[in-house]
Amino acid sequence: MNKINRVAIVGGTHGNEFTGAFLVKKFTQYPQLIENYSFEILTLLANPQAFAATRRYIEKDLNRCFLAKDLQDNTLSTYEDIQAKNIAKILKEDTQTKADLVIDLHSTTANMGLSVILGNQQPLLLQLAAYLSAINPLVKVCYTIPESGSDFLRSLCNLGFVVEVGAVAQGVLNAELFQNTENLIYQILDYLDRYSRGETLEVKNKLTLYKLIGSIDFPRNEYGEIQAMIHPQLQYRDYEPLNPGDPIFLTLDGQAIAYEGTSTVYPIFINEAAYYEKGVAMCFTEKQELVISH
Repeated sequence: MNKINRVAIVGGTHGNEFTGAFLVKKFTQYPQLIENYSFEILTLLANPQAFAATRRYIEKDLNRCFLAKDLQDNTLSTYEDIQAKNIAKILKEDTQTKADLVIDLHSTTANMGLSVILGNQQPLLLQLAAYLSAINPLVKVCYTIPESGSDFLRSLCNLGFVVEVGAVAQGVLNAELFQNTENLIYQILDYLDRYSRGETLEVKNKLTLYKLIGSIDFPRNEYGEIQAMIHPQLQYRDYEPLNPGDPIFLTLDGQAIAYEGTSTVYPIFINEAAYYEKGVAMCFTEKQELVISH
């Protein structure tokens, strides 16, 4: 076991995602809430200018600015590129603030509940995810591609992951989701504290994991204009099975478009507002049962 010395809680990576940003502000204002642990806790509002402006970003998406080569490239000089370099120094380089584990808090307009999104399968992260999903029925666990070469903030640390909560509108605080997320953070910190103290932890040996396998864009015309919307039978049904032939889009003139895949998938980030500009109507995952080693 490697002792955890410092945990970073990051919010406001996207400035209009208020849940994480205001939790960071709460922990900064009331540090006694996160003081009684065996490790130091660092709080960070990642994109303060975007948060002040209630915008996702000022010049470019901060959560796409953490490629190693970009962090070393001094010609990249947008506000977010400079901010990414500053964050990397704090969380990865400065021995006084370097984090052993990073929790990056996000919110989504999709009906994702409380999602823990992993970028690798570090044993501690898998055990933590299994623990959280066992004690908290709101938790779902996603796994994306390995983090090597990732441009996400969480990739600054091997033990970095995202907490994604929704559905909540951009620039809006939802008290229930705020409280659910805060409770989840305490559950995470309590587990890490017990782990760091060397306590034997009972964790179930199976984890339901939703592995990202791809995404799909909205149907568009030759000018790039959207020609269909999420079908009402699919809207808000994140993590539910989508079978071949099920309706997935509804055209502007009311015609259903069916899912043409050959296997059942489990869509997430369905109709995420921030993904319209990225050409993503939803992401597809496959559901896996993973055996966790102890």
